[in-house]
Amino acid sequence: MAEDTNHRSVRLTRASAGRFTVSNVRGGQLTTGTGDCADFTPVELLLAAIGACTGVDVDVVTSRRAEPTEFTVEAGADKVRDDQGSRLTGIEVTFRVAFPPDGRGPEAQALVPGLVQASHDRLCTVGRTVEAGTPITPRIL
Repeated sequence: MAEDTNHRSVRLTRASAGRFTVSNVRGGQLTTGTGDCADFTPVELLLAAIGACTGVDVDVVTSRRAEPTEFTVEAGADKVRDDQGSRLTGIEVTFRVAFPPDGRGPEAQALVPGLVQASHDRLCTVGRTVEAGTPITPRIL
């Protein structure tokens, strides 16, 4: 049977009350929980995924030209609870990216705005999924 190269998944296994270990097929693991300890909360993981998705898009192209002297991505939002339920509003992703002023640094720096926009508009699977409002289907086995 051919492998589905388009399918993505993670597995969450209960570690203790309110804490889960998240695993991927490559052996990576992290712990998530309620926020009563240092573990990332599910909301923080969503924000991290949004920021990392665009960050990776920008980094892969720009770092072919020059190594950044600074590359920080911050993702933030407001958590609200209203008649639509609990959700995030006002999601913002802020980039602080700088390259050396010599060599190919200026070329890499000049690419940043267009790459951030292209990632937002069409490349970042995470951001595009959130903005499209993709339905989630819960299943119980």
